[in-house]
This record gives sequence, structure tokens and C-alpha cells, in this order.
Amino acid sequence: MHTIAALALAAGQAASPAEVKGTFDVTITPVPEVRTAPDDTRGRMRFTKTFQGALSGTSEGEMLTAGAPASGSAGYVALERFTGTLGGRRGSFVMQHSGTMHGGRQDLSIAIAPGSGTGELAGIAGSATIDIAGKQHFYTLRYTLPAP
Repeated sequence: MHTIAALALAAGQAASPAEVKGTFDVTITPVPEVRTAPDDTRGRMRFTKTFQGALSGTSEGEMLTAGAPASGSAGYVALERFTGTLGGRRGSFVMQHSGTMHGGRQDLSIAIAPGSGTGELAGIAGSATIDIAGKQHFYTLRYTLPAP
């Protein structure tokens, strides 16, 4: 996060580094596809999320997957556009996901896509993490925003 703040300051913007946590609900819907080979493991999904906490609003996204998730090995990429409020500021931004799981180990990276912020969230930069306990999803968002 220090790097994000330094970049924002170097660009002449007053950055306010922050971290917020909360929960979200997610609904995932597979998109039917025509397979050209019986061993093709690729999949495509659409999803919606509802966020609670300092990040409050909804998102819509698309995910591409490959591998065998049932056996514990797979990868995915996704883009989701959040619309709502963050710390009282209204707007939208896009989160870019890249994740793998293999041998019980999961590796997930979520970055706010540069230049994707709109409204009062224009200029946002940062990253997010997701934790899952049972059926409950938790987020941590680390970000900077230019001064209002």
C-alpha cells in the first residue's frame, strides 16, 4: 500500500491510504458453452455480489476457469465492476482477479484496475483479499483515493 500512496503523491494527488473490512454475498451462474473437445476443462461464469460494511453496494462480474476444481486443482481470472459507496464516497471501480489452487494451496490476487474508478471513486488504487469461513465471505480492501 505504501507504493500506491507514493505513486498517488508523485502524481500530485493527496492520497489517503485506508483499509476496510466487511462481508459480501455472492451468486455464481455458469454460462453454457459448446465444447469442441470432451477433455476441455474451461468454464465461464457470471456472478453478482452484495457488499456490506464500509464498502457498500453491488458488483457484477465474469469469470473464466480451467482445471478440475472438484479435485483441488484449477485456475481462474475475473473482472468485476463494483458500484456503490466506499467510506461515504459514491462511484464505481473494477477489480481484477487472478487465482489458482493446487494441492490444498490457494493463491489469489485481486487488484483495482488502474483508471477504472468513476464518480467520487475516480483515481482509486489498491488491492483486496477474500476469506471464506463456512458459507460466509469476508473482504479486506486496501486502497488510496485522491483528496475530495
